[in-house]
Amino acid sequence: MGDESQYFIVRKKAVPEVLLKVVEAKRLIDTKKAASVQEASDMMGISRSSFYKYKDDIFPFHQNVRGKTITFVIQMNDQPGLLSDVLKIVADHRANILTIHQSIPINGTASTTISVDVLPITADVAEMIELIEKKEGVQHVKILGGE
Repeated sequence: MGDESQYFIVRKKAVPEVLLKVVEAKRLIDTKKAASVQEASDMMGISRSSFYKYKDDIFPFHQNVRGKTITFVIQMNDQPGLLSDVLKIVADHRANILTIHQSIPINGTASTTISVDVLPITADVAEMIELIEKKEGVQHVKILGGE
């Protein structure tokens, strides 16, 4: 556990509230809606010390993945056009698809592994994953990791 360069991908619901408030305070500063760390911290109801303690260690998913390869596995129904719809979501977010592997469907469910290159022009990756998760016929999405 001593490796401080290790990263984890955690769903928002599992992140402590103080960390989410730090992310929002950083956004307030970046968008000039808060003039200082003190003002942003006050607006979010956290201490300045909490802000400084965590500010360099938490970022929205999309800010840390530029120039990376993200691999995720999707469990989806075996229905015509569903994989095409998922790939269109990836294309609409301007991520470059590197590999696609889909297993033979068993009991009406296929497992698809997709690796995408996140480019500087790629839109919000978290939004992309969320849209894939919400797509009718998609049962589950799991991010395996990024390089």
